[in-house]
Amino acid sequence: MLKSMRDLPSEVDGLLADGRITRGDYAAAIQPLLQGARREGRRIRLLLEFAPSFEGFSPDAAWEEARIGLHSMRLFERVGIVSATARIRERARLIAAIVPLSVHVFPESAAALDWLCANVTPHISHHLIPQSSVLVVEPRGPLRPEDFDTIALVVDPWIESHGSLRGLVVHMKEFPGWESVGGFVRHVQFVRDHHRTVHRVALASEDGFVQLAPHLAAHFVKAELKHFGYGELDRAVEWAGAYTETS
Repeated sequence: MLKSMRDLPSEVDGLLADGRITRGDYAAAIQPLLQGARREGRRIRLLLEFAPSFEGFSPDAAWEEARIGLHSMRLFERVGIVSATARIRERARLIAAIVPLSVHVFPESAAALDWLCANVTPHISHHLIPQSSVLVVEPRGPLRPEDFDTIALVVDPWIESHGSLRGLVVHMKEFPGWESVGGFVRHVQFVRDHHRTVHRVALASEDGFVQLAPHLAAHFVKAELKHFGYGELDRAVEWAGAYTETS
């Protein structure tokens, strides 16, 4: 069964997995959590603790877990998994490495709560220039899943109101890479979800890899791409914002 945990910090939701988890347990515990988050307009910081008597997931529960994950993953800001059993922690780490959200695994709950309650420091800064309909992003460290979720919170309402974004400017001296496979997967998902509504992408960077990006990205991104030097941010913003339907 999945039991709600009490006496947790206000910003953390907690579930204890005990015995064998069934599809009905998901309906009783996960669905109300998701519905509450949607209703309150918040993202979930989840503490998921596996009791020593945890026996595993039934086949229908595993399917329900995958189904819910695909449809509701972006509602989760952070997930801290706790287990005193090394075998469960190792399996959880394998999953955490590839899912497109921030998941950390701990042997005890105190450390998990410290991590869940900590302020999230973005590895990418961003600002929207409304008059030119251009978003400028500046990576500051290895990219994480939550970095793209943060950008989506700005971009998605703009696109919903205006139909598209004229331009996206990526400003960085060198590409910092991804913190995990999950960060890469979330990056791919972000491009997939937005490439049809962003008309121009400017890469303002001195990184040689980035100079090749327009040629590589042209195969899967519909936007027009152009490379600028790192010190040419103003030119990059001007070019990105100059898109018209006849460009």
